[in-house]
Amino acid sequence: MAALAYTGGKREINYYFSVRSAKALALGAVLLLTACHAASRRYRGGDTCEYLLSSGRFLGEKVWQPHSCMMHKYKNSEAKSCLIDKHIVFIGDSRIRQLFYSFIKLINPQVKEEGNKHGNIPFEDKSASIKVDFLWYPEVNGSMRQRIKSWTEGSVAKPHIIVVGAATWSIKIHNGSNEALAQYKINITSIAPLLEKLAKSSDVYWVLQDPVYEDMLSESRKMITNEKIDAYNEAAVRILNSSSRNSKAKVKVFSVSKLIAQETIMKSADGLHLPESSRDTNAMILMNVYCNKIMKPIDGSCCQPQPPLTLIQKMAFCFFTLSIIGYLIISLIHRNNYRKNKSCTDLESGEEKKPSISTPNVSTLEMLLHCFCKLGLIMTYFYLCDRANLFMKENKFYTHSSFFIPIVYILVLGVFYTENTKETKVLNREQTDEWKGWMQLVILIYHISGASTFLPVYMHIRVLVAAYLFQTGYGHFSYFWIKGDFGVYRVCQVLFRLNFLVVVLCIVMDRPYQFYYFVPLVTVWFMIIYVTLAMWPQIVQKKANGNCLWHFGLLLKLISLLTCIYFLSYSQGTFEKIFSFWPLSKCFELNGNVYEWWFRWKLDRYVVFHGMLFAFIYLALQKRQMISEGKGDPLFSNRVSNVLLFISVVSFLTYSIWASSCKNKTECNELHPSVSVVQILAFILIRNIPGYVRSVYSSFFAWFGKISLELFICQYHIWLAADTKGILVLIPGYPMFNVLVSTFIFVCVAHEISQITNDLAQIVVPKDNSTLLKRLLCIAGFFSGLHLFSAIQDQSRH
Repeated sequence: MAALAYTGGKREINYYFSVRSAKALALGAVLLLTACHAASRRYRGGDTCEYLLSSGRFLGEKVWQPHSCMMHKYKNSEAKSCLIDKHIVFIGDSRIRQLFYSFIKLINPQVKEEGNKHGNIPFEDKSASIKVDFLWYPEVNGSMRQRIKSWTEGSVAKPHIIVVGAATWSIKIHNGSNEALAQYKINITSIAPLLEKLAKSSDVYWVLQDPVYEDMLSESRKMITNEKIDAYNEAAVRILNSSSRNSKAKVKVFSVSKLIAQETIMKSADGLHLPESSRDTNAMILMNVYCNKIMKPIDGSCCQPQPPLTLIQKMAFCFFTLSIIGYLIISLIHRNNYRKNKSCTDLESGEEKKPSISTPNVSTLEMLLHCFCKLGLIMTYFYLCDRANLFMKENKFYTHSSFFIPIVYILVLGVFYTENTKETKVLNREQTDEWKGWMQLVILIYHISGASTFLPVYMHIRVLVAAYLFQTGYGHFSYFWIKGDFGVYRVCQVLFRLNFLVVVLCIVMDRPYQFYYFVPLVTVWFMIIYVTLAMWPQIVQKKANGNCLWHFGLLLKLISLLTCIYFLSYSQGTFEKIFSFWPLSKCFELNGNVYEWWFRWKLDRYVVFHGMLFAFIYLALQKRQMISEGKGDPLFSNRVSNVLLFISVVSFLTYSIWASSCKNKTECNELHPSVSVVQILAFILIRNIPGYVRSVYSSFFAWFGKISLELFICQYHIWLAADTKGILVLIPGYPMFNVLVSTFIFVCVAHEISQITNDLAQIVVPKDNSTLLKRLLCIAGFFSGLHLFSAIQDQSRH
């Protein structure tokens, strides 16, 4: 009964929810969300600076998340670069003084909080010509007005940034009287026009008063109540907003400090002043407000304007637009022809007329335009998600539950969709798809949860990436060894399927090829495998079966490959010289050098070789019938199988223990290339030695495995955000629901792109050699033109 219920449940799910219906639902969701976000930005405003200054929430205890945008954590060098030759002034009481100290510590962490607490405090960084002054004006009065007025006069240099705020001293000195509040309103009213005048050429911020923790206040401060503070804040906001309506210049109200204080004031030492972590957060917010538009950090989307379209992006937009128009025209023509040629009864003969058959050229053209039409719409979604300021973005925040709970969910789903395999060979197609699928899902959860900060998880994810490359070595070696097909068609098919999506994204998203590091990595390793096996003498299984000496010839090839890998891994200069030659440099440079490419290649330098060697040994044992791959049969004799299983389990656990005990990433990464194969081989043996385990697979994981490449690439822009630095927010305010919706759309898009790539591969890479040669010439011309326009684009930027 349980088995029947289990099978029936899967059948019901598959019947009512197909891939096609899922994609239709995803399209509807995208259109609805796009319309909602566009309307929200149109009527409510989409200024992320206002969000940064006014709203947000805590992730954990110390990480502040602004509403709808990402906040960059500035380093000292970045702060100096942004504020070079700038003059910043903080005006106010002791709370503003605290903010002043937190701000200058972003420039120089060695600064100590010392000096006259009730006096002016100067700071200067001569290396970057930065001046930051604190001016002691604890009350909003005539003295503060006179100081601000002096900057509005033409003869006095104006500060670039002015941060001002005060109120608690007025409440304290006047014992919270209503007369003091009335005078405060009068004084702000007189200061507001001067601040607006300064705001025309400087950034002016009015800091609202933070709440207090009344139970901790000393007797001399008991009159400073949250009720009084709210009244003073309300007066300041009303007067500044009222005044700004009549002026183009606007004083920015720094109100987010209130929200931060509400969560942290209980940790205050005296009930009045914020703890240091909260002050540092406020200072970082100020730095983001001013510097993001100057420094343009990838992971700082707050206050950043939308990047302008490049020449290549404009051309891509025109191409996709023309493809959509062309497809619509051809579809209309075919529809009209179909109606005219529709079968109808001949009144005289009583026979049906047959419709005319479209020529193959027309259908091929229509299919090509149809693919580019769909791809154009998908690329529009990519651009809106990660280049336009339409959808929101948020920072990642790691917790153990955010990583391990989703892992448990997908494990349960994977077990639920367990089925029998069509064949029971080691690493059969269904099993490798399953392997790719669950690994890709784990990697996706790792990325969205920000688990790279947790070293044990990081090391195990490194093994999963190595396992992908292991499969690359195993799969391509097996194909060339068994088939002996070294033709150009095979090479072009593999290169097209690997690189098509990345090339399109490089154009549409204005990113270098090396940015999508995994595709260049797999591409280069495929070419290394191909060259190793294709060069003279070509040794394949058919030839080796006739003479065993050919096996030694192949081993010599593999040893030569290992020697080259070892030499390049310890000769960074030679490696960088090879990939710094044009046109390789255009593909493998990132930020002006190939170091990142060398680091990525070196990190898993031996695992492809291990995959090739494993394939050679396995196929040799299989050919000599030294292993049993029958359904339900153990791979070896019972005794040998049990020993190997025991060794595999111990090896698997030993690696996990070592990976969990690493002290730092540098130490782990040094040993990873040599030891990662231990856990990979242990998994393969555990998965394949027992006959029953080898005879079943998870169709759930296998489905994702078939689109694993597209999932890995698409996550950069339509699931994560800011080039993987943050998380895409389609539904703000509901983190879990947002992840579910964005994941659903993301998976549907990846599946559709996989189908588009397969369809285009049949058209762009034909089997006929003469036609293929012409296509290759066209592709070479396309990349030459792309390089030319890229050079023009770079020249215009400089």
